[in-house]
Amino acid sequence: MKHLLLALSSFLILHSSLAAERPNVLVILVDDMGFSDLGCYGSEIPTPNLDALAAGGVRFTQFYNTARCSTTRAALMTGLYPHQAGMGYLDGLKLPESKGTHAKLDDRCVTMAEVLGAAGYHTSIVGKWHLGQQNGTPPWERGFQRTATTQFGELYFPKERSKDACKWVYLDGRKVAADSPEVGSGEWYSTFMFTDWALKFLDDAKASGKPFFQYFAHGAPHFPLKAPKEVIAKYRGKYKIGWDKLREARHQKQIELGIVDAKWPLAPRPADVPAWDSLSEEDKDRYDLLMSIYAAMLDCVDQSVGRMIAGLKERGLFENTLIFFMSDNGGNAEGGPRGITQGPDLGGPDSSVFLGMTWATLNNTPFRRYKHFTHEGGISSPLIAHWPAGIPAARNGKLEHQPAHLIDIMATACDVTGAVYPGEFKGHKILPAEGLSLMPAIQGEPLHRVKPIFWMHEGNRALRSGPWKLVKKFKGPWELYHIDDDRTEQQDIITKFPALSQHLIRQWEDWAASTFVDEWIGDVRNDWGEEHRREGAGKKNGKGK
Repeated sequence: MKHLLLALSSFLILHSSLAAERPNVLVILVDDMGFSDLGCYGSEIPTPNLDALAAGGVRFTQFYNTARCSTTRAALMTGLYPHQAGMGYLDGLKLPESKGTHAKLDDRCVTMAEVLGAAGYHTSIVGKWHLGQQNGTPPWERGFQRTATTQFGELYFPKERSKDACKWVYLDGRKVAADSPEVGSGEWYSTFMFTDWALKFLDDAKASGKPFFQYFAHGAPHFPLKAPKEVIAKYRGKYKIGWDKLREARHQKQIELGIVDAKWPLAPRPADVPAWDSLSEEDKDRYDLLMSIYAAMLDCVDQSVGRMIAGLKERGLFENTLIFFMSDNGGNAEGGPRGITQGPDLGGPDSSVFLGMTWATLNNTPFRRYKHFTHEGGISSPLIAHWPAGIPAARNGKLEHQPAHLIDIMATACDVTGAVYPGEFKGHKILPAEGLSLMPAIQGEPLHRVKPIFWMHEGNRALRSGPWKLVKKFKGPWELYHIDDDRTEQQDIITKFPALSQHLIRQWEDWAASTFVDEWIGDVRNDWGEEHRREGAGKKNGKGK
């Protein structure tokens, strides 16, 4: 009995010691990257560091974003749907009389940094914020102890052609000119410059003796597409194979990897996208350059991830850091079928380049539509989860097919860190979190999601309940798809299931009424996300971030 008690005591001491070693949490978000743009999700773009994370962790095949920038960031940071957090649209559209479009984070929400900071975590953010800084909610006032951020991204070089708001970096809340030596030395590229700051903040966290929560929000590969010349040169000429053959190749690779089901057909090339073989040699060269710049941006993101992994290992933090990697929306077709190429030295500091609809169709292989829209191409994102100390080795390299959403990341962070999501914060009542912890799915167990997952952006609507997907383009009819059979949304079966469809529509309407969702006041957008403006209509906040 004495030996049994000693053994039990030793076990409890060991268990207590391990429990005290709370995990670090690193959330990496990229901007405007499509579902198929990583090697481990089917791409030809080499992403060895991200592929290594996937091989040592778990990849989700049905992870969802909110179809747009600010809305996704709000859902990710708060665990609420965007309108609940006050961010029903981009942070440039402030509708004071609305229920959920206030262009800032409302007091009825709490951020992941506030929750984990209250639990004793060192909190930091690098990169893009875009959550109402100009309207009173900068990151340093929403829980982040260390910041090296931009107001809304679109910064790549210290001196470049850009709007004034893109020429500043905020270091712990101080507005500093991007070309100041305080931001970075030499002719830096922001993907690497912000990685320097991220590693500095890890040192700060380690010196404090606290576990860390870091949010690394890359600006890449958001327009205007810019990258170092030498990285662009690596890809020049490789995209003259064209989007038609590359879409087929990515789709086949996705099937081989198990990312998509072979019974789901590749969505047809849209009518506005020409066949590659119909193009002139001059156009083929121009399009090749567009995609080369985009690929170079993701190459740099992958290099950044590699540096972060090496930095974590050097500091002895890698094993007990939960890393999430995801994108804020689907590939971006803004700029239309031809994209945009303006200025000298395309891809350099003084140029303005948009990838456009043609290559965005490749980015979102095998799905329909793009950023802005709630069909699968607009809302599907890769999600890689990696945590050696917390994910069983038997799960390394596994695929997780259960649906998940950005609202689940807050619940997951609270689950693994022991932080308590509050009912009240700084004297304000906080809305209950909408998501659930993804740890069961990460560990190979079922999620018990009771409610459907919902969307509304720019009047585009959707609901996901089990295998059923209800979706509607603004001003268009409702459509219904059985995702297990048809995730590429080729066979609308709404007329075959009228009772089910009406039930799902009522569920969406009830959700909208209870979560501060406003009726959309904007214009209908065309197939690449550009508004069809009414005669005499003024230009709204747009800029399509």
